[in-house]
Amino acid sequence: MSMTTPPGWYPDPHAPGAERWWDGTAWTAHTRAVQVPVAPTAPVAPTAPTPGFGPPTVPLHRSAAGPAAPGGGGGRGRRIVALSAAAVVLVAAVVTGTVLLGKDDDPAPPDAAPGSPTVAASATEEPGPSPGKSEEADPGRLTDQLNGISLPIPDGWTESDRALGSGATMYTDVTYDCPGGGSPLCRHGQVTSVTADLSGATGGAATARSVAEKDIGKAADAAYDEDALGNRTHGGITSHRVVKAQNVAVAGRAGYLVRWKVVTGAGPGGYVQSLVFPSTAGTGALVVVRFAFDAGPDGPDLAEMDRITAGIRAIGGDATSGGVGSSIGPD
Repeated sequence: MSMTTPPGWYPDPHAPGAERWWDGTAWTAHTRAVQVPVAPTAPVAPTAPTPGFGPPTVPLHRSAAGPAAPGGGGGRGRRIVALSAAAVVLVAAVVTGTVLLGKDDDPAPPDAAPGSPTVAASATEEPGPSPGKSEEADPGRLTDQLNGISLPIPDGWTESDRALGSGATMYTDVTYDCPGGGSPLCRHGQVTSVTADLSGATGGAATARSVAEKDIGKAADAAYDEDALGNRTHGGITSHRVVKAQNVAVAGRAGYLVRWKVVTGAGPGGYVQSLVFPSTAGTGALVVVRFAFDAGPDGPDLAEMDRITAGIRAIGGDATSGGVGSSIGPD
């Protein structure tokens, strides 16, 4: 039976000793060294009896006919006992071989979709971590496993359980009717971490600044202009202004952020921010963290954007490094 291979790290088909991220439909550019998990102790397979530990080679009772006559049937009796013991050993060896061969005859798991990694299940394997989930669960942090970072989850926020194939999302607990109509599921705040899309990049290497300046418009449209179903849940964006654009250190990496204040056709509008920095995992691809906070009294404290940014750290890191306002060089 065929099955869709879930997103995760799998052996790189073109680079022995490395793993590549499969997003559920295709290979991505993310690679890392092979991670060797600590395997649970496997049960010991049965083996043929060892001399001295096999079935007994002497009779456990005397014949009803009594002891063999000297020089007569005693030798024949001993031969019968020896042959019986050998037969027991042979049967045990045959049974053991059948068990071991039976394991090798189990049918192999079906191949996954062409070009996708093959996932073979076994009784001793544990399911791999889901995208966006930490290998070491931490209820106070949002983990983006693909990009190798985690973010602090503010009070009153929750982690999204949607499987997006890459990245991670958190948002405010409370939902409300969107001011522009079309949905009752608007939220006052949302933060999403994804790998930067460089498919449209032209001329020269992409930098954190160039990606942030290009992404901010997409972030604003996604949050306040038009949703995936074509609804203008906030009445569309009527104007915007740049609130902040600066260098920033994120998890010890040099990044850049751009923040806009957007005015919408309905409701109080909001603030959007695109924060871009190199990933701390794999090939160091650029990561985009998008923020969308409603303006007005019901929206999150704007300073929360800076606190989340300052709290981003590499998975497995013991401390954060940098944040908004950190000195990492001129613009």
